[in-house]
Amino acid sequence: MRFSEEQLKKVEEMISHYPEGKQKSALIPLLHYAQQQNGGWLSAEAMDYVAELLKITPIEVYEVATFYSMYNLQPVGKTVFEVCQTGPCMLRGSDDIVAYIHEKLGIKPGQTTEDGLFTLKTVECLGACGYAPMMQLGPDYREHLTKEKIDALIAEGKAKAN
Repeated sequence: MRFSEEQLKKVEEMISHYPEGKQKSALIPLLHYAQQQNGGWLSAEAMDYVAELLKITPIEVYEVATFYSMYNLQPVGKTVFEVCQTGPCMLRGSDDIVAYIHEKLGIKPGQTTEDGLFTLKTVECLGACGYAPMMQLGPDYREHLTKEKIDALIAEGKAKAN
């Protein structure tokens, strides 16, 4: 993975927001950008490239990328269902939502449909406990999930793919 000249200018702009000697602070936004440019996931090659750009060791990048659920370390579908699995969501039925997605799409957490449209992930707290059960879908939260809402989200994902 290599960024184009135009993309490198954006990377330099991201890094410039941090004081000299503290460029490592740009790691999180740079990982987001690399993931976006790499089809929604971070390969080892992409993470090594980020390390090279920030002049840090690859392990420093891996530590961050493997800690946060917002980074995908394998290819994902066009629509990624990130269902919260912490206490409040579980008490309000997130396990049932995960089971329903499995029933409808035939995938378990960590899997992607054969057509590459959907990936199911379970994640830690997304900070919207009052709206449980909930999930993150791209930059948006989907709250008070029901089977009917999941059906609508699946239909929306299929429509976007066409």
